Amino acid sequence: MNNPNHPTQENMRLISVLQALADPVRLEIVRCLAEAGERTCGTYHMNIAKSTLSHHFKVLREAGIVKVRIDGKHRYYSLRKDDIDTAFPGLLSSVLAVDKERW
Repeated sequence: MNNPNHPTQENMRLISVLQALADPVRLEIVRCLAEAGERTCGTYHMNIAKSTLSHHFKVLREAGIVKVRIDGKHRYYSLRKDDIDTAFPGLLSSVLAVDKERW
């Protein structure tokens, strides 16, 4: 995949974003990206298969929550914070403000 599909801000749908954020693994990925910025898939140390982690990133990308930048063999993921905040004001900050124990 040389040109990953990212929905434009105008094409982002609330139901897709909420469905993507409803999974605890994806929520943890979003939290990590919000704190650390751009990262590769391999820098996440979760107890799940690499293929499963890649699937979670795909769901986040297709919902418009993350974008991917490809550099050689590496895929760098980052949070589309500005686009999410413009499309759905306050959503991301509200989700990230919730304590992990309340997920």
